[in-house]
Amino acid sequence: MQSPREILSDIWTSVGGEASALDAVTLTGEEPQLPSSFRVAAAAQVSIAASGLAAAEIWKMRKGQAQEVAVDMRHAVVECRSERYLRVDGKPPPPAWDAIAGVYRVRDGFVRLHTNFPHHRDAVCKVLDCRADREAVQVALMQWEGEAFETAAYANGGVVAFMRSQDKWSATPQAKALAGLPLISITKIGEAAPKSWPPGERPLAGIRVLDLSRVIAGPVAGRTLAAHGADVLLISGPELPAIPWLTIDTGRGKLTSFVELKNEEGRAALRELLAAADIFSQGYRPRALARLGFSPEDAARISPGIIYVTLSAYGAAGPWAERRGFDSLVQMATGFNHAEGQAVGIDGPKELPAQMLDHATGYFMAFGAMMAKARQAREGGSWHVQVSLAQTGRWLWNLGRIDGGLDTRDFTGETVMPFMEAMDSGFGALRSVRHSAVLSKTPAFWDRPAMPLGSHSPQWPSCE
Repeated sequence: MQSPREILSDIWTSVGGEASALDAVTLTGEEPQLPSSFRVAAAAQVSIAASGLAAAEIWKMRKGQAQEVAVDMRHAVVECRSERYLRVDGKPPPPAWDAIAGVYRVRDGFVRLHTNFPHHRDAVCKVLDCRADREAVQVALMQWEGEAFETAAYANGGVVAFMRSQDKWSATPQAKALAGLPLISITKIGEAAPKSWPPGERPLAGIRVLDLSRVIAGPVAGRTLAAHGADVLLISGPELPAIPWLTIDTGRGKLTSFVELKNEEGRAALRELLAAADIFSQGYRPRALARLGFSPEDAARISPGIIYVTLSAYGAAGPWAERRGFDSLVQMATGFNHAEGQAVGIDGPKELPAQMLDHATGYFMAFGAMMAKARQAREGGSWHVQVSLAQTGRWLWNLGRIDGGLDTRDFTGETVMPFMEAMDSGFGALRSVRHSAVLSKTPAFWDRPAMPLGSHSPQWPSCE
């Protein structure tokens, strides 16, 4: 198996990074860190190191000053479970899942339901024609075969996954569509003059980021860009559902505004923000924003030189390109839950010990955004960065398996404490995981507190 440094080298050079820059990186720690047969610790460390090194290279472009980047594996793993360790006024997270979310039997195996948003729960219950309690849902599901239910649920606006083995997933048209795509795609989508770096004393100082994302992966990307000094403006809709605990954890470092994209007034406000932005990061389904006038090509016309970052669940190509999805569902559909269940000897699915597809993809989004921004500063153009949970999963699978990895003991509270920091917020006093990429000259930190959604006016800081 490749070492974490070799894995990082492959990712770094795949998007045009100079191999010599890797000399600045120190990676410490040993696998495994968590109970899993997959290399989740290496995935955490490498994805965070890639984003940290990109920030260091931008600093070198801006100031001509090289610096060291260090990432400890254990700290990286803790950060990739940051939502578990967040404390607000000393209180732990509330229950993470809706009452009917989770795993159920069907005639030919198992399915997983993701019902944390009310409209997703309603869609599942409509397809099953049952009330929203676990017993009723299970009785109804025993009338279905897994793939048929999965298809019907998606057609009606639900988000579910049928458990597949990796072999069965690899045989699907969707897996075949992804097989020829890179982990991180960066393509030119328009002509524009190079944009000079704004003044500032941090790698991303003065860089304006519009963050249109929810839950984990996209918000982690915005949080990472904020950690290196970017002005990140989180845009949400006043009626969009959210998961409050995740909003707090990933809201560190960001401004947050409501913009209603269902009306022309809101779309005009977003166009005005976009015209002055450097990075547009979004986690809507493919083509959803295009219907509102904010496709990558639209953004390049509105804001020449923009870096447009697209996150999807199952990739931008293939028959599942329009499917909604979350980390837990992609794990289920693509073979991870089946493989972990087999490795531990149970008849059914077993989750990875972290939402690793979400977190690693978030850091890859930030990494891709920074690498594209550096390219824009050198040669101009507008650029489109594309990542997906499924493609990150394919990468993680191909890193290999760890014999006996599931025998590893999980972290205790004492293990996690050295990586925590105290912060004020609009929700109360926070204890949260600090960023694990340690840059020697421009330390990563969040200079804005997490705030309730919609706390700020939809304006860039210099306009306030």
